Amino acid sequence: MKARVIAYYLPQFHPIPENDEAWGPGFTEWTNVAKAKPLFRGHYQPRIPADLGFYDLRLPEVREQQAQMARDAGIEGFCYWHYWFGNGKQLLERPFNEVLASGKPDFPFCLAWANHNWTTATWQNRGDKKMIAQQLYAGKEDYIRHFLNVLPAFKDKRYITIDEKPLFAIFDPYAFADVSSFMNLWQQLAQKNGLKGIYFVAMISSTSTIKRTADGGIERVLPNLKSSEEVYNKILSLGFQGINSFGKSRGEMIDHGIYQRNVKKILQRYIPFLPTTLYDYSKVTKNFYAPEDNWENVFPTIMPQWDRSPRTGNHEEAYINATPDNFKEHIHNALQIIRNKKKEHQILFLRSWNEWGEGNYMEPDLKYGHGFLNALKDEIK
Repeated sequence: MKARVIAYYLPQFHPIPENDEAWGPGFTEWTNVAKAKPLFRGHYQPRIPADLGFYDLRLPEVREQQAQMARDAGIEGFCYWHYWFGNGKQLLERPFNEVLASGKPDFPFCLAWANHNWTTATWQNRGDKKMIAQQLYAGKEDYIRHFLNVLPAFKDKRYITIDEKPLFAIFDPYAFADVSSFMNLWQQLAQKNGLKGIYFVAMISSTSTIKRTADGGIERVLPNLKSSEEVYNKILSLGFQGINSFGKSRGEMIDHGIYQRNVKKILQRYIPFLPTTLYDYSKVTKNFYAPEDNWENVFPTIMPQWDRSPRTGNHEEAYINATPDNFKEHIHNALQIIRNKKKEHQILFLRSWNEWGEGNYMEPDLKYGHGFLNALKDEIK
């Protein structure tokens, strides 16, 4: 079965002044990837890229190779992480700006706003967490400035649409108390600028331990493993057109138990000498999808691998048995969830194309080569 597969794309693979200042000259995502070490017997670290090598995203040749590789595997386009911190402050914008300005690669794209603080904890677990860039929501004038910044992308013929509207994803709708006003303003601006509107997609876990309160705050709740109806309806009521659901926490809780999983996550964060928490990829992905993921405007996620130890060391979990064959089965299950939706809405978000620091990538490495790409190609082409 064919599906619209949209892959999240990290533009972190080139030096920027903010990273130089925080980590030392030349820091990129590769810095942590290359120095990662095995934490348990059979742990696949470090992960070394194959065909594309330790690339620099300032090179257009690399971006062309990535697009061709993704196209060959059946991916519709890249969803570039977009960093807007308020008051015009951006980071990592160069690769996408060059893609937009040059018209190359001629490969579809959209944007996902990574609306979170940038701290030293983002790329390394450190006790002395320092702020690199704070996420601010600076009000109407800044929302307009933000819209005008992305408008040329929205009008580009390569921009991915849903129901003829440019797709714009928001990473953390819970943290953005003013998100409804923001989206309402952008819808008005879109209409004034010749667009049919914006198709806003909220990125959320299908099973959540948080929910928004009436005043836009956040409160802790007991997760519901049987249904995501309340979680999804709450987010949609804010003004989102669609949801990109992520079933990782759901699968982990079903596999390890709600309390055991959540307590382990807390302990792991603060007690570094504890053994790494291991999850079996095939067991977690078997329970990845909630019943409501088959709603017409819910777009589930497929996840090839997961291991954030290059960034966090022993402070987070790692996945074992994340193989191309098990990924193929995961894709097969995802396709069953979306098979009865309209063609336009048969969307799977792929997380991710190149999150090497999270062990969450499709690009070839020395161990599996094109295995994950071929698994995707076999299932959806």
